[in-house]
Order: sequence, then C-alpha cells, then structure tokens
Amino acid sequence: MIANINSSGTPRGVLKMAHKAWLAAEDMRSRRSRYKRYTYGDQWSDIVKNASGEYVTEEEYAVESGKRPLTNNLIRQLVKSIVGYFRTNETYTDLLQHDAKLLTQLRQANCLGELDARMLEEFLISGCAIQRVTREARPGKGYGVWVDNVSPSRFFIDLTNDPRGWDARLVGMIHDMSLTEVIMRYAHGSRLRSQQLTRLYNQVDRSVAYAHVDELGVANELGVDFFRAPSGMCRVIEVWTLEGRERLRCHDRETGRYYASKVDDEPLLNDENALRMETHRPLIDYRWDIETCWHCRFFAPDGTVIEEMDSPYEHGSHPFVAKFYPLTDGEIHSFVEDVIDQQRYVNRLITLIDHVMGSSAKGVLLFPDDVKADWMSWDDVARNWSKPDGVIPVKGYQSAEMPRQMSANNSDIGAYQLLDLELRLMEDISGVSRAFMGREAGSTTAASLYNAQAQNSAVAMADIYATFNSFRGDRDAKMLRSGVG
Repeated sequence: MIANINSSGTPRGVLKMAHKAWLAAEDMRSRRSRYKRYTYGDQWSDIVKNASGEYVTEEEYAVESGKRPLTNNLIRQLVKSIVGYFRTNETYTDLLQHDAKLLTQLRQANCLGELDARMLEEFLISGCAIQRVTREARPGKGYGVWVDNVSPSRFFIDLTNDPRGWDARLVGMIHDMSLTEVIMRYAHGSRLRSQQLTRLYNQVDRSVAYAHVDELGVANELGVDFFRAPSGMCRVIEVWTLEGRERLRCHDRETGRYYASKVDDEPLLNDENALRMETHRPLIDYRWDIETCWHCRFFAPDGTVIEEMDSPYEHGSHPFVAKFYPLTDGEIHSFVEDVIDQQRYVNRLITLIDHVMGSSAKGVLLFPDDVKADWMSWDDVARNWSKPDGVIPVKGYQSAEMPRQMSANNSDIGAYQLLDLELRLMEDISGVSRAFMGREAGSTTAASLYNAQAQNSAVAMADIYATFNSFRGDRDAKMLRSGVG
C-alpha cells in the first residue's frame, strides 16, 4: 500500500522541511531569473518608478521619456567566450588510472561534453552547478548510470555554508511526469499500485493539489511552483534526508566478519551466542550504536509518500552533485552579477547617444520667405534643394539674408568617452579581455603582449574554472560509485 503522511509524523515533517528549504531559495531563484534575462538580451525589464510615482519597466520609462531603448548585449559575449575557452581546453582528471576506461564510457553515454558546457553556462549566470547521477533503466538507453543537469528553479537544499556541500542534511528537487511515467517508475509491476497511483493523481489534479497550494505554496512569477505541476502533468517531490538509525555493531569472532545489524536482532544474536557457548565456539561481540543514512521519499502534492527507501547506491549518499559559487557565509554571487551594472550603463549611454543624434539638427534649410521667387512653391524649393544640380532662383536684395543650411553637432557631449570607459570597465571587472575573446589586435600590438593579455584573462578565470572542475570531479566520483551497494 502507498503510505500517507497522515499515518506518520515523520513524512509530514520532512515535507514541511523541504517546503521551507524551497521558500528559503526564493530570493536566489528571483536573482537568477534576472541574471538570465540580462544574459539573453532582455535588459530593460527591471522595475523603476516614473515621474508620476507609478512602477513601470525601464523600457516603458524610456519610451515615456521620448527615447528608444537600445541593447548592446556584452554579457552574452563574455559568457560565450568563457564557455568556448572551456570547450577548446576541456580536460578530465581521472581519479584512478584503472577508472579511466569506465569514466570514458560513462562520459560518452551521457554526452557529458555538451552537458558540462551548458552547466558551466548556468554556473556563470546563477553561480549554481547542479547535476543528478542515478542508476536506472531509460527508454531506448537501457540500464546504466545517467547524469542530468538540474535547473536551480527545481532544486532545494537546506542551509549550507560548506563550499563542498558536506554539511547538507536535506536535499531534493521537484519533477513533472506524465501519469504513465509515474506508473512505470513507482507501480513496480503491481496492478494494485497502478490503480492506487491513478486514483491518487486523478484526485490531486481535481482538488487536493490546488488546496495545498492555496494553504502552503507560493505561486511565484518564475512559472515553477512547489506543489502544482503544469496542466496534464503529475508533480513528484523527491526529498533526501540524512537520518540517524539505531544499529548493533557486530564482530563475528568465528569468521572475522564486521557488520551492522538491526536493534531488533539482539534476541537472535543472544540465542546464537548461547548455542556457541555450549559448543565452545567463538562468540559474536556486539554493541549498540547510531549510524547516519540518507533516506529518500517521493511525495505526491497532497503529501502521500508514493515510494521511500534508504540510499541504494554504493556511495551511500543522495544522487545530487551541487556546487555554489563562492558560498561565502552561505551567499551565492555569480559571474554575471558582477557586470550587470556596467551592462545597464552601456545600454543607457547608447540610448542617450542615439536620442541626441536623432534630435540634433541635420541639414535643416533656413530659407527667408522674402527672397523666395513668387512663382515657386515651397515644395519646388525643397525638391530643387535635394537635387545635386538643382537651381533655386531668389530675389536679390542687397541687405537680404540668403538661404543657409544648419547642421548642429550636439552629439559630442562626453557620452562617447563615457561609453569607452564603461567598455574598459567591463573588461576589468569581468577579467575577460579582448584577447581572451579572440578579437583582432591592433596593428601596433605586439604578439607577446597579445598573448600575455590572453594569459592574464585565463588567470582571472582560474578560480571559476577550478571550482567548476572540482564539481565535475565530485560528479565523476559519484558516477563511479553509483552501483547498488
């Protein structure tokens, strides 16, 4: 039977802790959404207050001010350059020489080159790198170890301050599955369980899930809610918790074997020792102890536990690998975050230059009406003025002012100098120089200087690359130990 949270206080507490961890990451998800918008070109959607005190987007405010908002997306080019450098210099550090062949097979089966490139892009945008390593059967792929990128919008973890993530006690993610996939994964070949799951999710879709959303959930603007799945999908909440278990540490002196046994097995151990004493055989020594174990529960939106188990993997841990940057006092600050302000100011300067140039007088003709020939219309004057060989007769008065053309240069207001300064600041703050991005050097730039500039940028990026490679090393270790323990 499928266990329900109402039958036990532990699952209810686990779901509440998971939901609390999800809510605690709301600010991180909101900031990630903003950084992603900037990276992919939507750079005028921040909310500001206009002159009337109303809250509008920066784009709407610019239009209200008579400007046409322009975007020169420099952040995307920075991210592409860093990811491109990673792909052209991609290396793996194998944990053990005899693991190299197996790791190569796993990397090829999972297309890890592509996954890691997209994961690095996410790492630069949000400061989060998260993957899930599982051993399971997949349609068309068979049974094996599989790696998947996990979006931070679907991941949650309790408060962690350790850059290695070793202090985590709760971790999980939300899944959206079709009813068919839910039955395939959790019915385990039982028609009864299949019927129970079908009734459960039919009920959830109609009433229970939405009632829980109104009571507990937070419907955020990012399109992902903790309890509610998109239409036609079933929400499954995967939660892993580090739990303590009572155990008997046993040492069989007859065979020399060390093992752990359940506390309930103590009478059986005493009976076995009694038999051994009669035959003068070595006894089984044991003592009570506490051990930790990662335990997994899969919840339906109404809190029903549709499956639970201790970690089945050889590594004895959860299947997630997560790295947050830089995680100083638990804070996450991504690469893109550092250059947001420079990008905004570049856009403002370009918009300002365009506005000034568009509003400056260019080729305006001042034509006194008292010198215009009576038999010519103003249309004839304008038409002849635009012709390279046009002739415009005028009345000749000695004191009369002749027609003249106005062309004002109001664009030289220091905006170009500010724009150049911001572009150089973008390079200085990001650490990504023109040489690192592969741009053509000036004719006076020595090759040695160009190479030194590229090398200096690589040094500036070394911390990001080293942190990301540490993440990949943890992932590789988990792949190698994802067999059934």
